[in-house]
Amino acid sequence: MRINAFPALAIIGLLLLGTQENATAQSTQPLTLSDAINTGLKNYQSIQAKRSYLNASTALVQNTRNEYLPNVIASVQQDFGNINGQYGPLAAVGGIAGVSSSGPVSPNQNWNSSFGGLYFLNTNWEVYSFGRLKSKINLATAQVQRDSADLMQEQFIQSVKIAGAYLNLLTAQRLLKTAESNLDRALYVKEVVTARTRTGLNAGVDSSIANSEVSRARLAIIDARNSELQYRNLLAQLLNVPPTAFSLDTTYINKAPVELNTNVAISQNPQVKFFQARINQSDYTAAYLKRSILPGLNLFGIIQTKGSGFDYTYTPTNPKYSHDYFEGIKPTRTNYVAGVSIAWNITSLAKIKNQVKAQQFLTEAYKNEYELVTTQLQDQLVLADQRIQNSLQSVQEVPVQFKAASDAYLQKSVLYKNGLTNIVDVQQAQYALNRAEADLNVAYINVWQSLLLKAASAGDFDLFVKQVK
Repeated sequence: MRINAFPALAIIGLLLLGTQENATAQSTQPLTLSDAINTGLKNYQSIQAKRSYLNASTALVQNTRNEYLPNVIASVQQDFGNINGQYGPLAAVGGIAGVSSSGPVSPNQNWNSSFGGLYFLNTNWEVYSFGRLKSKINLATAQVQRDSADLMQEQFIQSVKIAGAYLNLLTAQRLLKTAESNLDRALYVKEVVTARTRTGLNAGVDSSIANSEVSRARLAIIDARNSELQYRNLLAQLLNVPPTAFSLDTTYINKAPVELNTNVAISQNPQVKFFQARINQSDYTAAYLKRSILPGLNLFGIIQTKGSGFDYTYTPTNPKYSHDYFEGIKPTRTNYVAGVSIAWNITSLAKIKNQVKAQQFLTEAYKNEYELVTTQLQDQLVLADQRIQNSLQSVQEVPVQFKAASDAYLQKSVLYKNGLTNIVDVQQAQYALNRAEADLNVAYINVWQSLLLKAASAGDFDLFVKQVK
């Protein structure tokens, strides 16, 4: 019998098939679902990555706020050279000017050289940006909110995946026990058939049929073990731990959940909130682009001190200068300038226009995706309610089916043992009992899986997890 796996959510991507891997270690303590979820949220790499993205965007908000601080540049320069001057134009070659010296014009080249020094402090402060900086801070904050919503979404999805894999592994383990019980019944029938065949009470073909049923039962156990290994490996991947023979908590599996309703709105689903955060970020991006064309009001100031080994009376006819290093770098002249400026790139209007339009189209796309996710989750919520009702009806019906199948199998076995029926009737009764036992073992699990689907669709994971503790 196949496992009724937890339904795949189009957005959540609930379960993935993992590779098969043998495990030999046996857990000494049952792994509760809460412990499994906590382990997965702590260890899973994608959650760690989302948390790092959030930390990075948080740091960038403060970096953006720091842009309000003025630029302050301090410089100390000490040099050695000559000061030949010459009348004439100068053009930079390749954008880089050559050596520039300040000195008198002399009739001939000379190599009189001395030390000099230049010391200055330069500050430039954009004191008012007409809302541009504030808009940039809002955009950085929106990125933090988006990354935070992305982290919450990842944690929510991972929790649902772990819970789904946990329930599927429970189902696989129970179906494995069902397959083992079926093998015991097949072996019992084989013993009865063999005994009657040896005494000539039954035809030899009955023995062949019984042997075939034993082989079929053993193959079913192999399939059940493969399925159990598959879901065990998947759970280990989601927890980011080595695969092991998990011992799971079954204290709540033999009863139905008490609370089946939630008051949480779809808009509070972490997935929906993530898509809403994308819309908000896009709106802030468009607002920032619109304000990026605005001018900036700047205050600036420079104070500069110079020193030179050339005397202020230095001329070609009076070449008075010093080779002394300390005399050359000693500050002797100071100048300053301060002012206010406003700068506006007028052509930015044309440059930014299409960027704003493109961003508005992105916003519309994000809204369409938001509506798509919301609609899908609403539909899945309706499906979950229907599945819960059907699963509860199954819980009421499977005990009746199991008792009837057990009685029929017992009757057919006794009748066959006394030669009053044939092997085919026993075989059919055995099939019916095997199916009934499998349905009985997974009936309550199906209810919990349906509740998990509802919790995942509504975004109210507490509805599920608080009832399995």
